[in-house]
Amino acid sequence: MSDAAPRQGLWALLREALTGSEENVATGPLSRAVPLLAIPMALEMATEALFVVVDVYFVAKLGAHAVAAVGLTESLLSLVYAVAFGLAMPTTALVARRVGEGDHPGASVSASQAVGMALVLGVLIAGTALFAPSLLALMGADAQVQAEGAGFTALSLLTAPAVMLLFTSAAVFRGAGDPRRAMRALWLANGLNIVLDPCLIFGWGPFPELGLSGAAVATAVGRGVGVVYLLAHMWRGPVVRLAEALRVDLDVLGRLVRLAVGGTLQHLVETGSWVAMVRIAAELGSVAVAAYTVATRLIMFTLLPAWGFSNATATLVGQSLGEKDPARAERAVWISGLYCTPFLGLISLAFLLTPEQVAGLFTQEPEVRDTAARGLFVVGLGYLFYGWQMVTQQAFNGAGDTTTPARVNVACFWGVQVPLGWYLALHTDMGISGIFAAAATAYTVAAFVGVVLVRRGRWKTVDV
Repeated sequence: MSDAAPRQGLWALLREALTGSEENVATGPLSRAVPLLAIPMALEMATEALFVVVDVYFVAKLGAHAVAAVGLTESLLSLVYAVAFGLAMPTTALVARRVGEGDHPGASVSASQAVGMALVLGVLIAGTALFAPSLLALMGADAQVQAEGAGFTALSLLTAPAVMLLFTSAAVFRGAGDPRRAMRALWLANGLNIVLDPCLIFGWGPFPELGLSGAAVATAVGRGVGVVYLLAHMWRGPVVRLAEALRVDLDVLGRLVRLAVGGTLQHLVETGSWVAMVRIAAELGSVAVAAYTVATRLIMFTLLPAWGFSNATATLVGQSLGEKDPARAERAVWISGLYCTPFLGLISLAFLLTPEQVAGLFTQEPEVRDTAARGLFVVGLGYLFYGWQMVTQQAFNGAGDTTTPARVNVACFWGVQVPLGWYLALHTDMGISGIFAAAATAYTVAAFVGVVLVRRGRWKTVDV
């Protein structure tokens, strides 16, 4: 089948991506299938990033120590997200492969094993809430940050079951070619989060004034509602039906565990390197941590197009391989990469030309704003390569090859980013800019390695 899309206006394409009635949008010409998948996936995470930005806006009114507590806590939570994404990636791969083969009962069994595993892992992780003060101290928090942030950190860790179930359930729908359902769940969860955030932090109306802990409570409520929404639609859906697959399948569970180990490792390696970076930033003081938090949240927000296209790649690769069409799977990688490049190019220009103005949108403290702006400028120098790193990584994951990107991440993030960031931040005059210079370097190297490995094509022969 040709990859040339029929002529279609941008508005019509956007409308179809959000409201179209197709059961599986990962079909037809790739130049059409890629945006139909990527748009709702990007918008799905847009509310996640918007919540992050809104959250730091309200938390910033409590002072730099509160922002620093959120930044350190999010570095801890990034490890939780690594486990969630590590399970979500093989979930998408298994469901997509079964859907591509036309095996809907098999897709349902894969989904049920993933949901059960997500619940068990979430409960186990939630137990770490007992050690919240010690974890903050381990991250380098000073006494005031520990005092203000311990409750927030504990409550945030207790949301681990909701985090695991939300990301895993959304991955099921992406693998089934229905990214709209995942998008609506995240809109619902984060919409509630955004509304409740100021109400519970400042005690607006009938709500109690909980301060920083109110932000964690708002997150727990929003994500809990999102989970209920997804599970309800998965119970007797058109493709995945949990009601018909409530059993333990040791073969599928074993495959899922094997793939999840590689997926979790690659994210633990990547996010662990960012934890190391924030630990290095803590050596530079609370202002540096606050600036790091502002800058990384802006980066998360502006990576949304690449996020959408990389996840579209995973779905298309998985379903194409299930249909025994490896050539189409590889074309999906290149088309997705080419789609996201101009978006990140525009963001790169904004970081390079107006970093102070961009940082100033989210913090009014001059020292924090100027420090964050220096980091954004450095990131802008290599921003185009971030998208290619994400797209190639998800191509491997969509094929069920979680080992290759794990190895690339170890080499690039712990072999390059961490030691380079440590040296530049603490042993040169670059300070916080050195941390972002190290990140830009590591992602650029990872992008080039990923492109080379995709061209080699060994990932096309992986059996899941």
